[in-house]
Amino acid sequence: MIEMEDRLLNQLGGDRIAARQIDELIGLARGLAADGDLNQAEVEFLQKWLAANEAISHQPLIRTLYQRINDVLADGVVDDEEKAVLLETLNSFSRRDFELGEVLKPSTLPLCDPAPALGLDGWAYCFTGTFLYGQRRDCERAVLERGGTCGGLTQKTSVLVIGAYATDSWKHSSFGTKIVKASAWREEGLPISIVSEQHWTPHL
Repeated sequence: MIEMEDRLLNQLGGDRIAARQIDELIGLARGLAADGDLNQAEVEFLQKWLAANEAISHQPLIRTLYQRINDVLADGVVDDEEKAVLLETLNSFSRRDFELGEVLKPSTLPLCDPAPALGLDGWAYCFTGTFLYGQRRDCERAVLERGGTCGGLTQKTSVLVIGAYATDSWKHSSFGTKIVKASAWREEGLPISIVSEQHWTPHL
């Protein structure tokens, strides 16, 4: 009985600590995102903070944030698009937007319907958003290894692939401009396909 009470007290104490850590993280996220920009040192600081507070890493939301930061820093450089995606993530987190990290519902995006069959060899791909498959460069490598090309969005792009992780307010997100531009070109008759990561992956 005493052992059970001890376990309960430990669990309650752990829950209180986790709640404080989450509140602290929300404050950090709000502070880092306040000026609308992120630098390398800020991203590295956040990574170290999350590593030092492993007690809350089991939370799906925080696990997603930590994974994104680790992926971004894997090559030691935070590029402009990665900064923009992380900034959006921190803004969502600081607003306690707990849909963050959920797989985006396809109905909220202007995806091709029906989704087309995709090729790789000789096809030009552009990737935008945050991916389950890995970092954007991992997705690009998968295409390059199969004879395709990758780069920024142009009128010669064959396929725009949208990462599975995002928020429903994608039009206002850092990568929304690519989606809007590709949609406009498609409506003008250009043969560009807009597909989800979930549709793209099985074609590898």
